[in-house]
Amino acid sequence: MSAYLPTENAHVPVMIAEAIKYLAPKDGETYIDGTFGAGGYSRAILEAAETKVFAIDRDPDVEIFAEKLKREFPSRFNLILGNFADMAELLGQQQMEKIDGVVLDLGVSSMQLSHGSRGFSFSYDGPLDMRMEREGKTAEWLINSAEEEELADIIYNYGGERMSRRIARAIVNARSAKPISTTLELAEIIRRAVRRYNDKIDPATRAFQAIRIWVNDELEAIAKGLASAEKLLAPGGRLVVISFHSLEDSIIKNFLNEKSGKAETYSRHMPESPKKSVPVFSILTRKAIKPSDREIAENPKSRSAKLRAAIKIKQIKT
Repeated sequence: MSAYLPTENAHVPVMIAEAIKYLAPKDGETYIDGTFGAGGYSRAILEAAETKVFAIDRDPDVEIFAEKLKREFPSRFNLILGNFADMAELLGQQQMEKIDGVVLDLGVSSMQLSHGSRGFSFSYDGPLDMRMEREGKTAEWLINSAEEEELADIIYNYGGERMSRRIARAIVNARSAKPISTTLELAEIIRRAVRRYNDKIDPATRAFQAIRIWVNDELEAIAKGLASAEKLLAPGGRLVVISFHSLEDSIIKNFLNEKSGKAETYSRHMPESPKKSVPVFSILTRKAIKPSDREIAENPKSRSAKLRAAIKIKQIKT
């Protein structure tokens, strides 16, 4: 049974009007919502035109939200449980080779954060899990098994936490007495190690982000997902990606710059001779779009969001 209720702590989709503007749904077209969550983007696409939507999500608990959309749009909506990194293979299994748009809303959802049993948040006591699809190694495994240097590197590289070595040392010292098994236990260890040096965020924020990213291999999933979107999109198809921190946005920005021919690429055979790549996308957003002041006031969690969009261009044969 799903841990989520349709009206409980529903995830508020960020910049949904802007996402629909750049997706520009049209009758008869097919779209992928690669991070379904509570279904906000899927619903908006389905209501914007007579479209079909294939929604993908790693978290089986979202099925309760999908059931409602399936009842409303029985012939136009389908949920696929899986990782958006594998969207080309997942859509291939549905006999879909080309689609007209992809939207990705990256990171963790409000539902996942608000359920202590999932272990994503330091605001609720729960097991150190953090797995989006409930498979693979947990945060508890990482915290109690990784070497101090590896923990420090993960917390620094994925969280940008400048106190990463102090935190890693505190974790190793604490687990030598007994295993660390709950979110509040870990959060308190981090807070004691860091002390508050930024009043705007909890001292455990960056470390929890880093651990979650590692557990779910999120950055690799983004790189693979963008490559899958490139493969699936038909000429004229649109890609819209909303990210929430600099590591995510950097991957997206670099991908679009390379695929639009803006970035120079190097041949491994002739590394001294950079060349422009053949453009695959045309970038629609000159720079990342940010939420309006009104949206940030209504939904403070949107404040760090950035939206980038591009359209796949038709290759001219020579």
